[in-house]
Amino acid sequence: MNPVLVFRFARTEGPGHFATFLDANGIVWKLVRLDENEPVPASAEGCAGLGFMGGPMSANDELAWTQPVLELMRDAARREVPMIGHCLGGQLMSRALGGKVSRSPVKEIGWVPLAVEGNATAGAWLGDGSRGFVSFQWHEDTFTIPPDATRILAGKHVPNQGYVLDDRHLGMQCHVEMTAEMIETWVRTGGRDIAANLGKSPAVQDARTIREQAAVNLPRLSATADRLYARWARGLR
Repeated sequence: MNPVLVFRFARTEGPGHFATFLDANGIVWKLVRLDENEPVPASAEGCAGLGFMGGPMSANDELAWTQPVLELMRDAARREVPMIGHCLGGQLMSRALGGKVSRSPVKEIGWVPLAVEGNATAGAWLGDGSRGFVSFQWHEDTFTIPPDATRILAGKHVPNQGYVLDDRHLGMQCHVEMTAEMIETWVRTGGRDIAANLGKSPAVQDARTIREQAAVNLPRLSATADRLYARWARGLR
């Protein structure tokens, strides 16, 4: 099988549990370190799939890699190469596929319940009868659902949390790829961000709450991620 290319936008926001899933299922993958100025491929040809992780920047920022990444995403859609986006990755996918990215009505940091939509696409990707799960969030922007895509996940404060296009491409606002190590790193390095928004947003938790709830929420989140990843991996080239 050709490799899955996984794009990292920031050192602390690597593939996490996504890499664990790929390794456990014998799926060959390669990390593209955009934070270290590695080049963006001109085409998705020869790739089994494309994975896009999170990052602290906005999907509307015009950075050195922004337009090359957007064009690569459009090329992957034309070639029917499956894409998956986490938070920033999902926002960039929305922008590339005809949606828009804008400031979220509230900032979300920490553990946030999500509902699974009652449509057939959501059932296929998350299992019939699945009502929802507690996700991990850290963002201040949101995306619109791209044309012809179907929303599969919804949130109370930020409605658009996940979408599927062509039963192949999965874009998410939430972070299903989290590991215990990633949570600890983000809480430690993002302390100022938490402090600046605590009490100003109903969806921002303090560091202690985030850490305490991780013990219960993380195993369930990883199980949900495995289901989504397995469904996505069925389309790998």
